[in-house]
Order: sequence, then structure tokens, then C-alpha cells
Amino acid sequence: MIMSEKQDNVNSLFLSEDLAKPLEPDSRAARFQQALQKRVTRAKQQTHSITKDSLKGFLRRNAFVIFTVAAVVLGIILAFALRPYKMTYIQVKYYSFPGELLMRMLQMLVLPLIVSSLVSGMASLDSRASGKMGLRAVVYYTATTVIAVIIGIIMVVVVHPGKGTKADLHHEGKIEKVQAADAFLDLIRNMFPPNLVEACFKQYKTQYSTRVVQKPVVPTSAATDAPLPLENTSSILENVTRALGSLQEMLSMDEVVPVPGSANGVNALGLVIFSICFGLVIGSMKQQGQALKEFFDCLNEAIMRLVAIIIWYAPIGIMFLISGKILEMEDLALMGGQLGMYTLTVIGGLLIHALVVLPSLYFVVTHKNPWLFISGLIQALITALGTSSSSATLPITFKCLEENNGVDKRVTRFVLPVGATINMDGTALYEALAAIFIAQVNNYELNFGQIITISITATAASIGAAGIPQAGLVTMVIVLTSVGLPTEDITLIIAVDWFLDRLRTATNVLGDSLGAGIVEHLSRHELRTSDAETDSSVTEENEKPYQLICQDGEPRKHRRSETAM
Repeated sequence: MIMSEKQDNVNSLFLSEDLAKPLEPDSRAARFQQALQKRVTRAKQQTHSITKDSLKGFLRRNAFVIFTVAAVVLGIILAFALRPYKMTYIQVKYYSFPGELLMRMLQMLVLPLIVSSLVSGMASLDSRASGKMGLRAVVYYTATTVIAVIIGIIMVVVVHPGKGTKADLHHEGKIEKVQAADAFLDLIRNMFPPNLVEACFKQYKTQYSTRVVQKPVVPTSAATDAPLPLENTSSILENVTRALGSLQEMLSMDEVVPVPGSANGVNALGLVIFSICFGLVIGSMKQQGQALKEFFDCLNEAIMRLVAIIIWYAPIGIMFLISGKILEMEDLALMGGQLGMYTLTVIGGLLIHALVVLPSLYFVVTHKNPWLFISGLIQALITALGTSSSSATLPITFKCLEENNGVDKRVTRFVLPVGATINMDGTALYEALAAIFIAQVNNYELNFGQIITISITATAASIGAAGIPQAGLVTMVIVLTSVGLPTEDITLIIAVDWFLDRLRTATNVLGDSLGAGIVEHLSRHELRTSDAETDSSVTEENEKPYQLICQDGEPRKHRRSETAM
């Protein structure tokens, strides 16, 4: 201790002696010494500022993130420690029960959060500001989705992970077939739900049924043009007519026809469209709609306070979700070989989009540090990694953006629910890459037109993908059907989809969050104008001393106090 103090005194003595030497005021050495002195002073201040209380404050502010990261690491360690015990499927389900509780808690808040945030957000903005904000958000969604598809196509064409034979891969599970036209029609149907109550737990989905269709048999020209003997011609014609009649009755075929149906799950797209329109109407009603606006504001605030409570349970649930999924895998060796190259290709594409393209886009538009913004989203990204659902992560994404990054609530209330429904960068990249991988496995050469078809279809199909686990596998059928690839080959990639689904969900959440920051920066002038108009209207209302009252057809002015009396 004494030696360190002596050393500090010697260093300060030499430093003071060097600084005491006369130097020219404009010389380079003088500027260097001034900069050095400032840096030494700043370093001493930072050293003295690191105290026990400041360390406690740092840990308190970042407790959620620290616990969540620790939960992920502990979950992976716990899963590999339990794998040698060969737990049965039922035992794994019981083990994953705490993670199932987290999913149910978050999904419980999704419906009221989407409705309340969108209605209050749209009602707080005028139609012009909300229109510009919506246009910017849609342009951002479209641009990032198209970029993601292009990255996926380039990665799979350059790496070519489909080398080898199809026999090296194994099929797992079944895929429900769906026609591309019916899928797009279902997307439009779900935008306009006939029953809002039913939309809270069901969405329209075309089902397929078979019906027996009678096919008439028409005699061929060769049979009718054949020469017949003159004798017994009438009897032969009668026999032929009778045979054809019986054949027509017997010949029938099964025809698959679409029929109306439904699927369990929140119709988020329909609720988003209704909430946006409802919020715009409330905003146009001015004072008449103030009561409804305040109701949805209070509902949104109450939901966020529930999120603040549930967020303490999130690390426990994430730990069991991740370890349970690892325990469910029967053979980890499936991650190697041909499927391993496919997995690495998908991971590489997602990392390029998430860590290069999206941050660069944020920096170019806002001229701010994207990594500082992303650091405030760590808990939302880890929650997306654990839950594999962008909709379930929505409550925590709200909290991270508004509290950690200070994004305007009017922006988050509009951009995040819409983005969680239609902005699926990771899903679009994955579907385009997986479709070309399946073509490579089948030694099917795709021409340029088919690659363009895949890119367009993957972009459109990602919009209709639900924000639930493994929703991309369902919309993958549309992409494969568009270029004539076998839809049953989707089962080749199911073995690793549980892992890739978590990565693309985290990419989706990151894209939505950075989009909120970009839209807020571009809409800052409209937001300031809206704030100024609100403040001026409140000031005019408070300073209004007179009321105009008509009595016996003549206007009279009274003060508010007199009227109240």
C-alpha cells in the first residue's frame, strides 16, 4: 500500500514536471499534453466513481438481463447433464412444465396488449401522422423482408448444402397439404373476421374434403368408325349402348374440394386491422372519443404492469423451455452431415441479416449507434430464443423498447403489434433458403424465373405466417408448390427446425424493434407537432374564462364560476 502511494506520488511528480515545462501554446506537443492531462483526469474520476453503490446500481438495473442469460446457459448445461438418463417423452413433458407456464402467461397478455396498444396508439395520432408512420413502417417491412430473401438465396446458392443423395436424410413427421391459392385467400379472409369474439381464439383455415364425381364416358371415334357387318347390326348397337350405359354408371372418381374450416389460435391479423380502424375512428372523434381513448390507455398500462410482474418468472421458464427442447431430440447426430451444412447455412444467413444488414440500416437512417440500441433488447431477444414465438415475446419487447431505449409509446403501440404479425424477416429468409435446399437434394435445377418465383412467394408467405412456433413450416408448403417441388420433403428438415425456429424468431423480433427506432426517428417531426397541438389545446381549454350561453335567443357571456353556481 505504501509502495503504491509512493509510486503515484512519483508519477504525479514527473507528470507535473513535464507539464510545467514551457511549451508553445499552439505546438503539437502542447496539444498532446493537454489531451493527456484530460485523459488522466477522466481516468481518475472514473476510478473514484466505481464504488460499491454504483456496482449495486448497475446490477439492479440489469438484473433481468443477467438472470435471463444465466438461465439460457444453465438450461443448456442441465439438458446435456440429463441426456444420459434417457428420459421418456412423458417425463420430458413434465420436466418442461415450468416453461409451458411461461408460454401460457405471455400468450394470455398478447390479445389485450395488441388491441389496447393499437387502439390507444392510433387514437393519440391524427390521421395524417398515423398515415405517414404506417407508410414508413410498411416500406421498412417490405425492404427488410426482400433483403432477407435475397440473402437466403445467395447463401444457399453459394454454399450449396444440398450436395449428396436424398437417402442420406430421413423423413420425420407429416405435413398437411394446402393449396397456394387457398392460403392467400385465407390470409385475406382473416383480415376481415365476421365475428370478433371468435377471432380471439380461432382463425379461418380452408379444409379439404373428397366427393365422388361421376365421369361420363364418350365413345371414341375409332370405335364408332369401325366397320360393322350388315347383319345383326341393330343387336350389336343395342349391346354397345347398354355396355356404355352401365360403364357410365360405374365410372366415378374422388375429387378434392375446399370447404370452410377453422384452426385454433388468435386471428392476430384480423384484430390488428380492426384495432387500427377503431383507433383512427376514436382519434377523429376528438372530445367525444376521449373516454374510450383513456380506457384503452389505462388497459395498456395495466397490461404492462402485469408484464413487469411476469418478467421475474421469465428466466425460470426460459431455462426449462430450452433444456426441454434439447432433451426432446432423439439423436443429436442429425445436426451433422448434410443437414448440418443446411443448419450452418441458415445460421450464417440469419447472422448476416441480424448483425450486419439491420444495424447498418438503423445507423444509415438514424446516425446513432445500433449496438447501444440492441443492448437494450437483450432480454427480448433471449425470450424470443426461448419461446420461439414473436407474439409471445411481444409484451417483453414493449418493455425493453419503452423503458430501456426510450422509444415513444405512440410508435411502439403501432409498429410492434403490426410487425409481430406481418414482418417476418427470419421466416422469409428461411423459407427461400429451405426451398432451394430441397430442390438441391432432389437434384432439381432451378432456372432464374423459378428463383424469382421463390423469392416473391417467400416474401408473401412470410406475411401470412403466424407468430407461433414453427409457423414457417406451414407456409413453406406454399413456396414449394409455386415451383412444383414435393411438399412431403419438408419432413427432411423438421429434425433441426426446432433450433432454427428460435433463431429466426429472434431475428424477427430484432427487425421489429429496430424498425420501431427507425420509424420514430423518421416521424419525429410529426410527433413534435402532435405534442405541440395537444399542449396548445390543453392550454386554451384551461385559460378559457367565458362560456357562451344562449338564453331567450340572445347570447350572454358568463364566467365558469358563475355558470357552475
